[in-house]
Formats: sequence, C-alpha cells, structure tokens
Amino acid sequence: MKELPPLREIIKKFDLAPKKNLGQNFLLDQNITDKIVRFAKINQESNVLEIGPGPGGLTRSILAANPKSLTVVEQDRRCINALEELPPLYPQLTIINDDAIKIKESAIIPAKCKIIANLPYNIGTLLLLKWSEDVEFWSSFTLMFQREVALRIMAKPSTKDYGRLSVIAQLLCNVQWHFDLSPEAFYPPPKVTSSVISLYPKDILPQKNLINAVELITKTVFNQRRKMLRATLKQVHPNIESLICDTGINLTQRPEELSVEQFVSIAKNYLHIVSCS
Repeated sequence: MKELPPLREIIKKFDLAPKKNLGQNFLLDQNITDKIVRFAKINQESNVLEIGPGPGGLTRSILAANPKSLTVVEQDRRCINALEELPPLYPQLTIINDDAIKIKESAIIPAKCKIIANLPYNIGTLLLLKWSEDVEFWSSFTLMFQREVALRIMAKPSTKDYGRLSVIAQLLCNVQWHFDLSPEAFYPPPKVTSSVISLYPKDILPQKNLINAVELITKTVFNQRRKMLRATLKQVHPNIESLICDTGINLTQRPEELSVEQFVSIAKNYLHIVSCS
C-alpha cells in the first residue's frame, strides 16, 4: 500500500467524531480490514462498491488489493473531505457523497460489481433488501452486520432467528459465515458483537414475479409469526386450501416451521390462483 498517514491522524485532522445518528463505528485495525477483503476475493478485474467508508480503513485495504475500480458512497461530508486525499494516489477510486438508501447503483457502477461494507447498523437490513431487488446485478456481497442480523440471514427453519429475511436471502443467495468481531475492534465500541458474512447470488434465480410473491407471503405471515398459517395465509388469499395444495404443509403450522422451498411452493400456487381468477 502506498504511504498514508495513520487513520487516527485522519480522524483527528478532519474532526471525525463518530455520529450516532449515522450508525458510525469505525474499524481501524488494518489486519481485520485486510481479512475482510481477502474473503471478498478482490483481484485486478474486480469492480467494487463500498458503502459508508468513514475515514477509509476498509477502503485502504480494498485499494491495496488493486481492484479495477472502487466506488465509495458516503453520506457524511466530513468523511468525504478525508477520503478526497486518496484519489491522487489511487485513480481507480470514485467518491460519491450521497445516501446509500436513495442511490440508483446501476447508474454509477458496472454490472457484476462486488459490494464490501461495514454497514451502519441502523440501515444494514434495509440495504440488503434493496440490493436483493436486483440481485442478478451483483457478483457478491461481503458485509458486516450486527451478529443478530447475520444470524437471521443464515437461520434455518424452526429456530428463533428464522424469518422473512432468512427466506429472502437464502432464496436468492448462497450464504457463508466468515468471522465475528468483538465491540473492542471498533471506535467507538458498539454494544453488540459484529459478524462478517458473504452472500453469493445463485446462478439460477427465480423469476421476478415468483420472488415478489414469496416476499408478499413472507411479509404477511411473519408479521404475525406466532399465529397458525390457517389465520395468516387467509390474508394472502381466501382460498388457503389451494395455496397449500401439494406442499405438504399443515395449516396448524407456524411460519417459522416452513422451509424456503415450501414458501416457494405456496408462492407458485398463489401465482396460479391469481392468473386463473
């Protein structure tokens, strides 16, 4: 890596006291940021998007892997000022001052881009669901979440963490757990443990209308997860017998007992009923 001042000097120089309302917890240990980048498998052909780079710790490790391009999106103008010292050294770096929730990624980066990010805790789930809407656009996601969110993404049926996020993530991606990080790894230390995971979009993805149907069904039933399917599926469609036809599902079951495949079967039946009505 080209010679750069220590991150703590950057934080002091630009007065980058982390802002709680932006969910900022800076990761300053280069050994850890390098480890994240290794799991993301960056090479000279990689186009990378980083969300919320802050003072640029993870950014430095990504650039050290020499990607074809790196685009960072940062909402905090103070951090932009700090990051703007990097482009003269790394011409493949593009800095965008914007809200990651609002941007249209396909307008600023090429397809099959890799996302790497220490996600702000307050918007991590929202961002993942947003990216899932156009999952075929992406090559991979290597992301840091608070551990409870990572557990929900990877959860299996009949566990307390299994829910809508589990179903959608596993429907669209293969998910891999990498490692946990204690609060002491961050500045300031958060009150929770963090986890780094990767999601790889599946080679063969369901059609968009089927994905939308699964999203509708899971949103409905997991909104009342303690109720039996007899009550919640009726809100999806009054003909609940047709919804569960040939699925092996019992209406006395609760949503967390169903596999991803069973939700897909319900969604297919739902689309068939709607198309025939």
